Amino acid sequence: MQWANFLAKEAATHSLSLKQTAAFIKYFNNEKLSKTEAQLASELNVDIATFRTLMGEIYNKFAQNYPELAISSSRDKLENLQAYLRAKYNSELDVLKPLAAMKLLKTLVVRERLQQEPWVARRICKSLGYLPLALELVARYLDKMPDLSLETLLKRLEKKRLEHKAVVNANSLMAYEYGVAEAFELSWEQLDENAQSFGCLLSLSALADIALSVETIEDDKKQELWEKAIADLLELHLLQRESKGIYRLNPLIRQLIQIKLDKSNEADEAKTKFAAMMLEVAKLIPQQPNPEDILNLTPHIPHITEVATHLSQYVDDENLITLFTKLAWFYQGQGLYQQAESWLQQCVELIQNRLGLKHIDVAASLSNLAGLYKSIGRYSEAEPLYQQTLELRKHLLGDNHLDVATSLNNLALLYESTGRYSEAEPLLEKALELKKCLLGEEHTDVATSMSYLGLIYESTGRYNEAELLYQQALELWKRLVGEEHPHVATNLNNLAALYCYTGRYSEAEPLLEQALKLRKRLLGEEHPDVATSLNNLAQLYESTGRYSKAEPLYQQGLELSKRLLGDNHPDVAISLNNLAALYRHTRRYRKAKPLFEKALKICERTLGVSHPTTMTIRANYASFLREAYH
Repeated sequence: MQWANFLAKEAATHSLSLKQTAAFIKYFNNEKLSKTEAQLASELNVDIATFRTLMGEIYNKFAQNYPELAISSSRDKLENLQAYLRAKYNSELDVLKPLAAMKLLKTLVVRERLQQEPWVARRICKSLGYLPLALELVARYLDKMPDLSLETLLKRLEKKRLEHKAVVNANSLMAYEYGVAEAFELSWEQLDENAQSFGCLLSLSALADIALSVETIEDDKKQELWEKAIADLLELHLLQRESKGIYRLNPLIRQLIQIKLDKSNEADEAKTKFAAMMLEVAKLIPQQPNPEDILNLTPHIPHITEVATHLSQYVDDENLITLFTKLAWFYQGQGLYQQAESWLQQCVELIQNRLGLKHIDVAASLSNLAGLYKSIGRYSEAEPLYQQTLELRKHLLGDNHLDVATSLNNLALLYESTGRYSEAEPLLEKALELKKCLLGEEHTDVATSMSYLGLIYESTGRYNEAELLYQQALELWKRLVGEEHPHVATNLNNLAALYCYTGRYSEAEPLLEQALKLRKRLLGEEHPDVATSLNNLAQLYESTGRYSKAEPLYQQGLELSKRLLGDNHPDVAISLNNLAALYRHTRRYRKAKPLFEKALKICERTLGVSHPTTMTIRANYASFLREAYH
């Protein structure tokens, strides 16, 4: 296959638009990427900004299917995509020279067998188009047929060519790929029903490594059937083993098996089964995945993505929102907000199309998208979605429902984030009243609403009212879940923060120390909340002039955040900013400057230039520069 044809095929596979396809082929068909962006943009009759936007959109489409691309740094994204495309292209079929094809066949088949019919062996190589994959398939087939003559094999291949020519043409396979189709057909006929069904199931996977943990199957009979199917497919070279528990289907073999599946009466059943399997894996994705979660789940993401992209119609209505939301969590938890946004937007559109505009799951999908926008500071986009969610829930559920209370909370917290306290307060008061009415006074959701309302009172300078609510929430949590609970630690932090803000450091300090100990004991030393507590306690020490005690805590918190969240997470930026501020206060300007710069760069890249955290760090950096260099 020519490189240009390969690129066109990839563009179609990833559903690129006409403009995106033109930019994609123009960029990657550029010999050694020698032309500049300006030259390429000019050839496409667009400006550089539009060209860059198109390439960014293209990259994101590929990254949705292949997480290893999504975690690339922004600087080398297109280089990584180029490497990915080249690797995939090289894994596709390569035509050998006739002598090389014969040499390969000699390494695969017993020499004496070929020597008995040498001219037939050469004709077989030619019939197979000198394709390595076809030769490998035929060799494995011969292994299972020790007494089969090469002449008979050639006749069978010629017969299969006639039978499958129409099928191959109908599925747009290139002419020189026919050899594989016939060799595949002979091998396929050697499989029993169990292996064929399993092969069909695997063909629904993405073009990526397939993790098969057969040992985790509880049903012994099913485990044995899967093990036998894998062995049979491996024996005939229809499946490749990459490493322990990791397998891969050749792209063309995958396509040929899919043709078999679509012609069978079991296509819908297999697709429903595969979608259900991937859904169960998707359900394992937590809302805040840690590095271990990311490592364990990454091999499965391409296949979950395959279901979301091509098999969503086989996911039942009640699980549709789960599939897309879990994919969004996987990316959002790594700070990959563009990928998360794409999945949440698709979720809204798909649910609206399937279930109609007035469905409760539409409200949930809108709320999820709004939550993402709020977390990255895109408040103007989050607000109408939260408002739509609130109105839709009221319409469907009535005014007195817990989901309505949740929507009131969400909208109020958005207003709080933008300083619109007078609009937030009545919503939080109404949400608290509603929860008390529906759940009773003694409920954790009531305690949570108390904390939210306390935040508004604190932000508007009503410290006594805020303190009372924080104390009530803390006591309620203790009564409901006991003293040893992470939420108790969170509420200790809330109360301590109020004391710090009002200069009551002696009252705040024991609460922060207690929260830190509690989190270490309950969550372990390696947890993001522990990093938060380390930073909180360090800030108190800094505020009271105990810089030598603050510095090691800031450093511990920073290193912990890096280990848990990666170097480019907003929480890491906040830790960098805090440590830089300490260096500034102690006049260690050389140490402070690179930390401020790195913190600002992380926030601009992950949260955007207008996010409150970004603006705060930018203001801190500007103030530092004025102090240090003027």
